Amino acid sequence: MSALYADTTRLERLIRELAPAYGPAGQEEQIRSLIRKHVEPLADEVNVDRLGNLMALVRGSGGPGARRVLIAAHMDEIGLMVTHIDEKGFLRFAPVGGHGPATLLGQRVVFADGTVGTIGAERLDDIKDLKLDRLFIDIGAADREEAARRTPVGSTAAFIQEVVGTGSRLIGKAMDDRVGCAVLVEVMHQLRAHPSIHDVYCVFSVQEEVGARGARTAGYAISPDLALAVDVTATGDTPNGERLNMTLGGGTAIKVKDNSLIAHPWVRQLLVDTAAAAGIPYQMEVLPYGGTDAGAIHLTKSGVPAGAVSIPTRYLHTPSEMIDLQDVVATADLLIAVLQQSLATGPA
Repeated sequence: MSALYADTTRLERLIRELAPAYGPAGQEEQIRSLIRKHVEPLADEVNVDRLGNLMALVRGSGGPGARRVLIAAHMDEIGLMVTHIDEKGFLRFAPVGGHGPATLLGQRVVFADGTVGTIGAERLDDIKDLKLDRLFIDIGAADREEAARRTPVGSTAAFIQEVVGTGSRLIGKAMDDRVGCAVLVEVMHQLRAHPSIHDVYCVFSVQEEVGARGARTAGYAISPDLALAVDVTATGDTPNGERLNMTLGGGTAIKVKDNSLIAHPWVRQLLVDTAAAAGIPYQMEVLPYGGTDAGAIHLTKSGVPAGAVSIPTRYLHTPSEMIDLQDVVATADLLIAVLQQSLATGPA
Protein backbone atom coordinates (compact mmCIF):
# COMPACT_ATOMS: atom_id res chain seq x y z
CA MET A 1 0.00 0.00 0.00
CA SER A 2 1.20 3.49 -0.86
CA ALA A 3 1.71 5.49 2.33
CA LEU A 4 3.92 8.42 1.53
CA TYR A 5 1.88 10.81 3.62
CA ALA A 6 -1.66 9.65 4.31
CA ASP A 7 -2.67 8.24 7.66
CA THR A 8 -4.66 5.14 6.71
CA THR A 9 -6.25 4.72 10.12
CA ARG A 10 -7.45 8.32 10.18
CA LEU A 11 -8.81 8.04 6.64
CA GLU A 12 -10.82 4.95 7.53
CA ARG A 13 -12.14 6.61 10.67
CA LEU A 14 -13.19 9.68 8.68
CA ILE A 15 -14.98 7.59 6.06
CA ARG A 16 -16.83 5.62 8.73
CA GLU A 17 -17.95 8.88 10.33
CA LEU A 18 -18.83 10.90 7.23
CA ALA A 19 -20.50 8.35 4.95
CA PRO A 20 -23.51 7.56 7.19
CA ALA A 21 -24.32 11.23 7.81
CA TYR A 22 -27.46 12.78 6.32
CA GLY A 23 -26.86 15.22 3.47
CA PRO A 24 -28.80 14.89 0.20
CA ALA A 25 -28.35 17.60 -2.41
CA GLY A 26 -29.89 20.84 -1.20
CA GLN A 27 -29.96 19.61 2.42
CA GLU A 28 -26.25 19.63 3.31
CA GLU A 29 -26.49 21.41 6.69
CA GLN A 30 -25.84 18.33 8.86
CA ILE A 31 -22.90 16.96 6.89
CA ARG A 32 -21.41 20.46 6.53
CA SER A 33 -21.51 20.95 10.30
CA LEU A 34 -19.80 17.60 10.81
CA ILE A 35 -17.02 18.33 8.31
CA ARG A 36 -16.52 21.84 9.65
CA LYS A 37 -15.59 20.44 13.07
CA HIS A 38 -12.75 18.57 11.40
CA VAL A 39 -11.41 21.37 9.18
CA GLU A 40 -11.59 24.42 11.45
CA PRO A 41 -8.52 23.43 13.53
CA LEU A 42 -6.55 22.81 10.31
CA ALA A 43 -7.44 25.88 8.23
CA ASP A 44 -6.27 29.47 8.22
CA GLU A 45 -9.68 30.61 7.01
CA VAL A 46 -13.06 28.88 6.89
CA ASN A 47 -16.24 30.25 5.39
CA VAL A 48 -19.55 29.14 3.95
CA ASP A 49 -20.74 30.87 0.80
CA ARG A 50 -24.32 31.81 0.02
CA LEU A 51 -24.97 28.53 -1.82
CA GLY A 52 -23.69 26.49 1.14
CA ASN A 53 -20.20 25.44 0.03
CA LEU A 54 -17.75 24.96 2.92
CA MET A 55 -14.43 26.53 1.87
CA ALA A 56 -11.27 26.06 3.93
CA LEU A 57 -8.00 27.81 3.06
CA VAL A 58 -4.58 26.51 4.07
CA ARG A 59 -2.13 29.28 3.26
CA GLY A 60 1.18 28.42 1.63
CA SER A 61 4.60 29.92 2.23
CA GLY A 62 4.70 31.49 -1.23
CA GLY A 63 7.68 31.86 -3.50
CA PRO A 64 8.50 30.96 -7.11
CA GLY A 65 5.93 28.64 -8.64
CA ALA A 66 3.35 29.25 -5.91
CA ARG A 67 -0.24 29.10 -7.16
CA ARG A 68 -3.85 29.27 -5.99
CA VAL A 69 -4.97 25.65 -5.99
CA LEU A 70 -8.60 24.58 -5.54
CA ILE A 71 -9.34 20.98 -4.54
CA ALA A 72 -13.03 20.09 -4.45
CA ALA A 73 -15.05 17.17 -3.11
CA HIS A 74 -18.83 17.26 -2.84
CA MET A 75 -20.64 16.84 0.46
CA ASP A 76 -24.04 16.01 -0.95
CA GLU A 77 -25.47 12.58 -1.70
CA ILE A 78 -28.36 11.31 -3.79
CA GLY A 79 -31.79 11.45 -2.18
CA LEU A 80 -35.55 11.21 -2.63
CA MET A 81 -38.00 14.13 -2.40
CA VAL A 82 -41.65 13.74 -1.43
CA THR A 83 -43.95 14.89 -4.23
CA HIS A 84 -47.36 13.58 -3.12
CA ILE A 85 -49.03 11.95 -0.11
CA ASP A 86 -52.02 9.68 -0.69
CA GLU A 87 -55.02 9.29 1.62
CA LYS A 88 -53.43 6.33 3.43
CA GLY A 89 -50.22 8.22 4.17
CA PHE A 90 -47.90 6.65 1.59
CA LEU A 91 -45.35 9.01 0.07
CA ARG A 92 -44.64 9.30 -3.63
CA PHE A 93 -41.26 10.76 -4.50
CA ALA A 94 -38.96 12.14 -7.16
CA PRO A 95 -35.24 11.35 -7.36
CA VAL A 96 -32.66 13.90 -6.22
CA GLY A 97 -29.74 12.71 -8.33
CA GLY A 98 -29.51 9.40 -10.16
CA HIS A 99 -31.41 6.35 -8.89
CA GLY A 100 -32.35 2.94 -10.26
CA PRO A 101 -35.68 1.42 -9.13
CA ALA A 102 -34.18 -2.05 -8.67
CA THR A 103 -31.78 -0.78 -6.02
CA LEU A 104 -34.47 1.20 -4.17
CA LEU A 105 -37.05 -1.48 -3.44
CA GLY A 106 -36.91 -2.53 0.22
CA GLN A 107 -34.35 0.04 1.27
CA ARG A 108 -34.65 2.08 4.47
CA VAL A 109 -34.49 5.86 4.32
CA VAL A 110 -34.32 8.72 6.80
CA PHE A 111 -35.51 12.33 6.66
CA ALA A 112 -33.69 15.34 8.10
CA ASP A 113 -35.65 15.22 11.37
CA GLY A 114 -34.92 11.53 11.92
CA THR A 115 -38.20 10.14 10.56
CA VAL A 116 -37.51 6.76 8.98
CA GLY A 117 -39.32 4.75 6.35
CA THR A 118 -38.98 1.90 3.91
CA ILE A 119 -39.49 1.82 0.16
CA GLY A 120 -42.27 -0.39 -1.17
CA ALA A 121 -43.82 -1.02 -4.57
CA GLU A 122 -47.27 -1.37 -6.03
CA ARG A 123 -48.35 -4.86 -7.07
CA LEU A 124 -46.51 -5.73 -10.27
CA ASP A 125 -47.55 -8.35 -12.83
CA ASP A 126 -44.05 -8.32 -14.28
CA ILE A 127 -40.81 -7.22 -12.60
CA LYS A 128 -40.05 -5.36 -15.82
CA ASP A 129 -42.80 -2.94 -14.79
CA LEU A 130 -40.73 -1.81 -11.80
CA LYS A 131 -40.31 1.93 -12.37
CA LEU A 132 -39.73 4.85 -10.02
CA ASP A 133 -43.36 5.92 -10.33
CA ARG A 134 -44.48 2.52 -9.00
CA LEU A 135 -42.54 2.97 -5.76
CA PHE A 136 -43.53 4.72 -2.53
CA ILE A 137 -42.09 5.44 0.93
CA ASP A 138 -43.91 4.01 3.94
CA ILE A 139 -43.20 5.87 7.20
CA GLY A 140 -45.89 3.95 9.10
CA ALA A 141 -48.35 6.83 9.05
CA ALA A 142 -52.04 6.08 9.64
CA ASP A 143 -53.32 8.59 7.09
CA ARG A 144 -52.46 11.60 4.92
CA GLU A 145 -52.75 14.06 7.80
CA GLU A 146 -50.20 12.25 9.95
CA ALA A 147 -47.78 11.76 7.04
CA ALA A 148 -48.07 15.42 5.98
CA ARG A 149 -47.36 16.56 9.52
CA ARG A 150 -44.22 14.41 9.74
CA THR A 151 -42.92 14.56 6.16
CA PRO A 152 -44.65 17.29 4.13
CA VAL A 153 -44.28 17.54 0.38
CA GLY A 154 -40.76 18.75 -0.38
CA SER A 155 -39.13 16.74 2.42
CA THR A 156 -35.98 14.88 1.35
CA ALA A 157 -34.87 11.43 2.41
CA ALA A 158 -31.51 9.66 2.18
CA PHE A 159 -30.48 6.04 2.65
CA ILE A 160 -29.79 4.64 6.12
CA GLN A 161 -26.60 2.56 6.03
CA GLU A 162 -23.60 2.14 8.27
CA VAL A 163 -20.12 1.48 6.88
CA VAL A 164 -18.86 -2.10 7.14
CA GLY A 165 -15.43 -3.46 6.32
CA THR A 166 -14.18 -6.56 4.57
CA GLY A 167 -10.41 -6.74 4.29
CA SER A 168 -9.18 -3.48 2.78
CA ARG A 169 -12.64 -2.74 1.36
CA LEU A 170 -15.35 -0.59 2.91
CA ILE A 171 -19.03 -0.78 1.98
CA GLY A 172 -21.62 1.88 2.69
CA LYS A 173 -23.91 4.53 1.29
CA ALA A 174 -22.68 7.95 0.11
CA MET A 175 -19.10 6.87 -0.53
CA ASP A 176 -19.90 9.18 -3.45
CA ASP A 177 -18.45 11.49 -2.32
CA ARG A 178 -17.84 11.32 1.42
CA VAL A 179 -14.71 9.34 0.62
CA GLY A 180 -13.51 12.39 -1.34
CA CYS A 181 -14.36 14.62 1.62
CA ALA A 182 -12.30 12.35 3.87
CA VAL A 183 -9.38 12.68 1.45
CA LEU A 184 -9.61 16.48 1.60
CA VAL A 185 -9.59 16.47 5.40
CA GLU A 186 -6.54 14.20 5.35
CA VAL A 187 -4.84 16.49 2.82
CA MET A 188 -5.36 19.37 5.24
CA HIS A 189 -3.80 17.34 8.06
CA GLN A 190 -0.79 16.60 5.88
CA LEU A 191 -0.43 20.20 4.74
CA ARG A 192 0.15 21.06 8.38
CA ALA A 193 2.81 18.36 8.65
CA HIS A 194 4.30 19.00 5.19
CA PRO A 195 3.68 22.69 4.36
CA SER A 196 3.18 23.72 0.74
CA ILE A 197 4.20 26.88 -1.05
CA HIS A 198 0.71 27.08 -2.54
CA ASP A 199 -2.46 28.59 -1.16
CA VAL A 200 -4.72 25.54 -1.09
CA TYR A 201 -8.49 26.00 -1.03
CA CYS A 202 -10.29 22.83 0.06
CA VAL A 203 -13.91 23.13 -1.07
CA PHE A 204 -16.60 20.80 0.25
CA SER A 205 -19.23 21.56 -2.34
CA VAL A 206 -23.01 21.33 -2.46
CA GLN A 207 -25.44 20.05 -5.08
CA GLU A 208 -22.94 18.15 -7.21
CA GLU A 209 -25.43 15.33 -7.70
CA VAL A 210 -27.87 17.68 -9.45
CA GLY A 211 -25.43 19.46 -11.74
CA ALA A 212 -22.23 20.49 -9.90
CA ARG A 213 -23.91 23.74 -8.88
CA GLY A 214 -21.85 24.54 -5.81
CA ALA A 215 -18.56 24.00 -7.60
CA ARG A 216 -19.49 26.60 -10.19
CA THR A 217 -19.92 29.39 -7.66
CA ALA A 218 -16.89 28.32 -5.61
CA GLY A 219 -14.69 28.25 -8.69
CA TYR A 220 -15.83 31.70 -9.69
CA ALA A 221 -15.16 33.14 -6.22
CA ILE A 222 -11.71 31.57 -5.78
CA SER A 223 -10.51 31.97 -9.38
CA PRO A 224 -7.78 29.32 -9.00
CA ASP A 225 -4.71 28.75 -11.15
CA LEU A 226 -5.28 24.99 -10.91
CA ALA A 227 -8.34 22.96 -9.90
CA LEU A 228 -8.68 19.30 -9.03
CA ALA A 229 -11.85 17.42 -8.19
CA VAL A 230 -11.72 14.42 -5.88
CA ASP A 231 -14.61 12.08 -6.58
CA VAL A 232 -15.47 8.46 -7.22
CA THR A 233 -15.62 6.60 -10.51
CA ALA A 234 -17.13 3.39 -11.80
CA THR A 235 -15.19 0.15 -12.23
CA GLY A 236 -15.09 -2.57 -14.87
CA ASP A 237 -14.01 -5.44 -12.63
CA THR A 238 -17.30 -7.14 -11.71
CA PRO A 239 -18.69 -10.23 -13.52
CA ASN A 240 -19.85 -9.29 -17.00
CA GLY A 241 -19.43 -5.65 -15.99
CA GLU A 242 -18.85 -2.54 -18.01
CA ARG A 243 -15.78 -2.37 -20.23
CA LEU A 244 -13.96 0.18 -18.13
CA ASN A 245 -10.28 0.40 -17.21
CA MET A 246 -10.77 1.14 -13.51
CA THR A 247 -10.46 -1.61 -10.88
CA LEU A 248 -10.74 -1.72 -7.10
CA GLY A 249 -7.28 -1.84 -5.57
CA GLY A 250 -5.60 -0.61 -8.74
CA GLY A 251 -4.68 2.78 -7.31
CA THR A 252 -6.02 6.28 -7.73
CA ALA A 253 -7.70 6.97 -11.06
CA ILE A 254 -6.36 9.93 -13.03
CA LYS A 255 -9.16 11.29 -15.16
CA VAL A 256 -8.71 11.71 -18.89
CA LYS A 257 -12.34 12.36 -19.78
CA ASP A 258 -15.95 12.15 -18.67
CA ASN A 259 -19.11 13.82 -19.96
CA SER A 260 -18.31 17.12 -18.23
CA LEU A 261 -14.55 17.44 -18.73
CA ILE A 262 -11.60 16.62 -20.92
CA ALA A 263 -8.80 17.04 -18.40
CA HIS A 264 -6.34 19.80 -19.19
CA PRO A 265 -3.29 18.10 -20.78
CA TRP A 266 -0.83 19.80 -18.44
CA VAL A 267 -2.86 18.85 -15.35
CA ARG A 268 -3.24 15.26 -16.46
CA GLN A 269 0.49 14.94 -17.19
CA LEU A 270 1.36 16.59 -13.87
CA LEU A 271 -0.67 13.93 -12.07
CA VAL A 272 0.81 11.06 -14.09
CA ASP A 273 4.40 12.25 -13.74
CA THR A 274 4.01 12.88 -10.00
CA ALA A 275 2.46 9.47 -9.37
CA ALA A 276 5.15 7.70 -11.39
CA ALA A 277 8.00 9.56 -9.71
CA ALA A 278 6.64 8.89 -6.21
CA GLY A 279 5.71 5.26 -6.81
CA ILE A 280 2.03 5.93 -6.19
CA PRO A 281 -0.21 3.31 -7.85
CA TYR A 282 -2.48 4.84 -10.47
CA GLN A 283 -4.72 3.97 -13.38
CA MET A 284 -6.11 6.04 -16.21
CA GLU A 285 -9.80 6.88 -16.15
CA VAL A 286 -11.97 7.35 -19.20
CA LEU A 287 -15.61 7.44 -18.13
CA PRO A 288 -18.18 7.54 -20.97
CA TYR A 289 -20.79 9.28 -18.79
CA GLY A 290 -21.13 11.35 -15.63
CA GLY A 291 -19.06 14.26 -14.42
CA THR A 292 -17.45 15.90 -11.41
CA ASP A 293 -17.01 19.33 -9.89
CA ALA A 294 -14.05 19.86 -12.23
CA GLY A 295 -16.48 20.03 -15.14
CA ALA A 296 -18.12 23.12 -13.64
CA ILE A 297 -14.97 24.76 -12.29
CA HIS A 298 -12.98 24.61 -15.53
CA LEU A 299 -15.60 26.75 -17.30
CA THR A 300 -15.59 29.61 -14.79
CA LYS A 301 -14.40 33.09 -15.77
CA SER A 302 -11.85 32.78 -18.61
CA GLY A 303 -11.24 29.09 -17.90
CA VAL A 304 -9.32 27.09 -15.28
CA PRO A 305 -6.79 24.31 -15.96
CA ALA A 306 -8.55 21.40 -14.28
CA GLY A 307 -8.43 17.68 -13.77
CA ALA A 308 -9.65 15.05 -11.37
CA VAL A 309 -8.49 12.12 -9.30
CA SER A 310 -11.05 9.44 -8.58
CA ILE A 311 -11.52 6.59 -6.15
CA PRO A 312 -12.75 3.48 -8.01
CA THR A 313 -16.11 2.43 -6.58
CA ARG A 314 -18.35 -0.53 -7.23
CA TYR A 315 -22.17 -0.31 -7.16
CA LEU A 316 -22.38 3.46 -7.56
CA HIS A 317 -25.58 5.22 -6.52
CA THR A 318 -26.72 2.31 -4.37
CA PRO A 319 -26.81 2.00 -0.56
CA SER A 320 -23.81 -0.37 -0.72
CA GLU A 321 -21.02 1.38 -2.60
CA MET A 322 -17.66 -0.40 -2.20
CA ILE A 323 -14.23 1.24 -2.11
CA ASP A 324 -10.70 0.04 -1.33
CA LEU A 325 -8.66 1.90 1.28
CA GLN A 326 -5.51 1.37 -0.79
CA ASP A 327 -7.02 3.52 -3.55
CA VAL A 328 -8.06 6.17 -1.02
CA VAL A 329 -4.53 6.35 0.40
CA ALA A 330 -3.05 6.58 -3.10
CA THR A 331 -5.42 9.44 -3.94
CA ALA A 332 -4.46 11.41 -0.83
CA ASP A 333 -0.76 10.73 -1.40
CA LEU A 334 -0.94 11.95 -4.99
CA LEU A 335 -2.59 15.22 -4.01
CA ILE A 336 -0.01 15.87 -1.29
CA ALA A 337 2.85 15.03 -3.66
CA VAL A 338 1.49 17.49 -6.23
CA LEU A 339 1.20 20.21 -3.60
CA GLN A 340 4.84 19.75 -2.57
CA GLN A 341 6.02 20.88 -6.01
CA SER A 342 6.58 24.23 -7.63
CA LEU A 343 4.04 24.70 -10.40
CA ALA A 344 6.04 27.38 -12.21
CA THR A 345 6.02 25.41 -15.48
CA GLY A 346 2.24 25.19 -15.65
CA PRO A 347 -0.16 27.29 -17.73
CA ALA A 348 -0.07 31.01 -16.97
